[in-house]
Amino acid sequence: MKNLYTTQNAAILLIDHQVGTIKLAISTPRDELVRNTRALARTAVEAGMPLVLTSSQEDQFQGLLLDDLQQLAPDAYAERVKRPGVVDCWLYEPFRQAVLATGRKKLVMAGLTNDVCIVFPAISAIEDGFEVQVVADAGGSPTKAADDAALNRMASHGVTITSTNQLLAELATDWASPGGSNIQRVLYEENLRHLVEAPASRTNA
Repeated sequence: MKNLYTTQNAAILLIDHQVGTIKLAISTPRDELVRNTRALARTAVEAGMPLVLTSSQEDQFQGLLLDDLQQLAPDAYAERVKRPGVVDCWLYEPFRQAVLATGRKKLVMAGLTNDVCIVFPAISAIEDGFEVQVVADAGGSPTKAADDAALNRMASHGVTITSTNQLLAELATDWASPGGSNIQRVLYEENLRHLVEAPASRTNA
């Protein structure tokens, strides 16, 4: 397979994974969404990939980024691009400059929500000559119909739609390599974390 995304040629952009916006992403179960977001952030940090975080209107309903991101990627969290309200974060120059500073032309995007916060910057980045993969299950929308419409619209503009496990396997290239082994560990640990926590969450429901 040609033109693979690797840890050496791609950057990960996590957009608006905030404590308020996650309440709108009903199409993806919350625990799955958080688990996949954690896996992407951990992979970026542990593989030494550029990681750019952005948030919108933290003092409004959207709130702060998820605590998981602050814990897993403290440097990226501290340097997050705080937008005043621009919907298409690609049009917010500080964010675009942060992406350009990574020097990477292959972009992995995920965020909340797919039907508002991801669809526009993904298409804008494509139009600016970048390659983009959107990790659908590290995001979500208020309804399945809204999610499907967003994913179809992005795909029609040349965005590759992927899933967390699929993306991590692509980045790993070879599970037996040192880098691939590290990514496999992240994948397994996050899935194991889900299996351990799921019974407790069902008990508390």
